[in-house]
Amino acid sequence: MIKKPILLQVTELSFAYPGKALFSNWSGEITAGLTLIYGGDGRGKSSLLQLLAGVLPAQKGQLQIQGISLHAQPDAYRSQVFWVDPATEAYDQMTVLEYFSYLHQQYPLFDETLLENLIEGLALTPHVNKQLFMLSTGSKRKVWLAAAFAAGTTINLLDDPFAALDKTSISFVMKMLNQFAQHPGQAWVISMYQVPQGVPLAGLIDLGD
Repeated sequence: MIKKPILLQVTELSFAYPGKALFSNWSGEITAGLTLIYGGDGRGKSSLLQLLAGVLPAQKGQLQIQGISLHAQPDAYRSQVFWVDPATEAYDQMTVLEYFSYLHQQYPLFDETLLENLIEGLALTPHVNKQLFMLSTGSKRKVWLAAAFAAGTTINLLDDPFAALDKTSISFVMKMLNQFAQHPGQAWVISMYQVPQGVPLAGLIDLGD
């Protein structure tokens, strides 16, 4: 078996909320393909995604994407990462198309051609001119997923990607994850309460129950 390239290196990461330590000198490697962060409530799945994204500051540790250090080159590091908090209201006043246009400015490899297929595949066509605050939770999550698949970033972080989706959309997202899992220059890190079936995993981070 060909060893997948390491795209994100985490060294001695420590993070704690007041009264609750989540990570203590944790080190790990994220390779190309699909990595699952697995664990129960309160185990730090979403927090770890935010730490990897560089939006939640660690108390200690180093994160590097192919030699680009979050500490030394924060802007260059974050430009290689796609992450959005599924519950965010930061973009609520934008229409769906305005949000995608905004992302195209942030990510030079953003794929407009693929985006058209994603909009159709996730049944977003009727919603593209609506402001995001007008969308249901499920439709909003489809927007975030379409953005992630189109962004062209090295590290792609998805928090519970199947939550609030209908069966047709879950099947479409599974198909896309299977396709992107073969990409040698991209890592997809998803957090879930259970191990997804039918998706090849390159790595597993088990945070316990």
